Amino acid sequence: MISKVAFHTLGCKLNFSETSTIGKQFINKGFVVVDFNDKADVYVINTCTVTENTDRECRQIVRRALRNNPNAFIAVTGCYAQVRPEEISEIKGVDIVLGTNEKFDIFSYIKNFEKNELSCIHVTPTEELNTFYAAYSTEADNRTRAFLKIQDGCDYKCSFCTVPLARGGSRSLDLVNVISEFKTLLNSGYKEIVLTGVNVGDYGKSFDIDFYHLLEEIVQIPGDYRVRISSIEPNLLSNDIINLTVQNNKLCNHFHIPLQSGSDKILRLMQRRYTTKDYKDVVLKAASKIDSLGIGVDVIVGFPGETEEDFKETYNVLLELPISYLHVFTYSERPNTKALGFDGIVDVIERKRRNNMLRDLSEKKRYKYYQKMMGKEFTVLFENEPHGNFMKGFGSNYVRVIHPYDGTLVNKFVKVKIKEVNKNICTVEII
Repeated sequence: MISKVAFHTLGCKLNFSETSTIGKQFINKGFVVVDFNDKADVYVINTCTVTENTDRECRQIVRRALRNNPNAFIAVTGCYAQVRPEEISEIKGVDIVLGTNEKFDIFSYIKNFEKNELSCIHVTPTEELNTFYAAYSTEADNRTRAFLKIQDGCDYKCSFCTVPLARGGSRSLDLVNVISEFKTLLNSGYKEIVLTGVNVGDYGKSFDIDFYHLLEEIVQIPGDYRVRISSIEPNLLSNDIINLTVQNNKLCNHFHIPLQSGSDKILRLMQRRYTTKDYKDVVLKAASKIDSLGIGVDVIVGFPGETEEDFKETYNVLLELPISYLHVFTYSERPNTKALGFDGIVDVIERKRRNNMLRDLSEKKRYKYYQKMMGKEFTVLFENEPHGNFMKGFGSNYVRVIHPYDGTLVNKFVKVKIKEVNKNICTVEII
């Protein structure tokens, strides 16, 4: 009888790429992958621990899996598993907890898939997380985009963040293997490769190559493709990277640049590596050089010590800058972080109010950006999955578009113009 396995991933695109790698281990052992809502013999939950919500969600997902099959074997791995393994092991129904390293060799720790009365825990201490494990994920339904992990871990000491505890120090995939994996994805038919990691701009610290020179090497690879940077710290978005993006259309005219706060006081408390002026300078420089540049921003509201005046500073910085959308996070107290002991705790209701204000601003910024694109020609990569009678796609600048479904356009770079702007998507016509 063929065994079935189902996966659920919480968190970032890096986690999704690693879940795909875990999935390959099961497929190689003869398992069939099914949807998480279906009855499976094994459920694997790859977790995140950036916010309290993801911890809570993990518990809910375990319960959902057991409703699908009360006798299923439940494995929990990922960042939450790395930093709070004992907590996860106490969740009723969890059979094994695997840390950051262990998920890449899962069958060394699971000899059979019989349910246990007590959870087994296998976690490498954080200070020993120094091995790079390659991973990439593909959007299997459309064969357009793939996510290639080139970097892992972080040497930054942001006072709110548990990621260094979950993933260890910064380390990278060597150039030869990055190029090899990149070519493999191109040969498999993918037209957009998204470079992912915990701190992608920190690529190659232990090598004789930095992120800019890696990009230089990648864009020399022959083929019809484009490269997107998943996210890059403002202090690592160099003039060289900006200029290379201007010069080479294989690099997407889109940067996702975390801000976190527009108050210098809060940035210092967060132990970020730039000031508000530094951030403004890099955004304005990039926007002035790169045509129709799309800029996404991460921001945290309700950090300890954030007064109403501090929040207004953040709001005004975001209002004034030429950005196209926001990812807004409500500050969440995380164990073993420096911020946990800070004074000036912001009331939870107030945190939600500030979050809602920035989400409203994000919708307005996106709409304004899309309106500015009206009448301009740009290139879209269409996806295969139908949405009713329509298909969706993304521009190089991360503009989301919709068009009546046409199978001949799938996985092709197509010139379009915007006909109509809705709240968060554009209707386009083919040129």
